[in-house]
Amino acid sequence: MAGQAQYEQYEELVRQLSAVGAVKRDLGRILPPDCSAGSAAVLTLLGRHGDLRMSALSELLSVDMSVTSRHAAHLAERGWIDRSPDPADKRSRILRLTPEGRAMLLELSRRSTDLLAERLGDWTEEEVGQLIRLMTRLRASFGDCRSAPHRAQPPPHVPVRESTTRTPAQAT
Repeated sequence: MAGQAQYEQYEELVRQLSAVGAVKRDLGRILPPDCSAGSAAVLTLLGRHGDLRMSALSELLSVDMSVTSRHAAHLAERGWIDRSPDPADKRSRILRLTPEGRAMLLELSRRSTDLLAERLGDWTEEEVGQLIRLMTRLRASFGDCRSAPHRAQPPPHVPVRESTTRTPAQAT
């Protein structure tokens, strides 16, 4: 049954996407001691989008404003960002990268790029390009994950099977 084979492919895709966590953990290990993954994400978003209101940054990070505020305080203490009052709304803050923040962002990019170059050194340019295209397409298929409705049930055309997930004890 073609539907069953496709469903099994989706199950394998779920397993592979879960394994991407190992890649993210390795990328996290190369961060400087005073720059958490959350701090790196804030620096990256400010580098990509320019000056942002705290509320816009919270939306981009998909986190509560209190979490964004803690990240901003941490980055400001290190001199990597400036927080200034929003001229349009004095209650809000505008966050912007400082020259030190831009330097840190460049360092983070260098470290990440070096790690990927090392780990994917035996891949061809075409394979890396294919991975980029497929990951870009996957991300686009999910759209804005913050506003996408959650589906409690699988789509009707996907056959539902009993779970084959194994606990660590069963897998050994």
